Amino acid sequence: MEDKQTKYDKAYLKMALEWGELSYCKRRKVGALIVKDKMIISDGYNGTPTGFENICEDDEGYTKWYVLHAEANAIAKVSSSTQSTNGATLYITLSPCKECCKLIFQSGIKRVVYNREYKDTSGLEFLKKAGVETCFVSI
Repeated sequence: MEDKQTKYDKAYLKMALEWGELSYCKRRKVGALIVKDKMIISDGYNGTPTGFENICEDDEGYTKWYVLHAEANAIAKVSSSTQSTNGATLYITLSPCKECCKLIFQSGIKRVVYNREYKDTSGLEFLKKAGVETCFVSI
């Protein structure tokens, strides 16, 4: 039988999966939620910056360099609110890359829950070394 935290983790990850479906990216759709005190304080999905065309891939099918990752979008979005990510949990459908892990750590997020692992796990290793809890949860 699942504990209460695992039930919440799965529910938030399912919501993050739905959020990822809003992405215009064709190669991979990623969704993220930032939760603090059982409230969603921010959300994001991977995509181009505001004001750019919603085309994430170039003519060869590669992701354009300026596409923002879901977690970066969620962190940027909450930065313009009155909320703080200090002590929050990030729910993300794909484990974060090493560049985004620096943002996660710097923003004060203390826990990262994901359901698919990115090919490069050096970001996760960085987070663990930095004292951020990382949890793989299958849904």
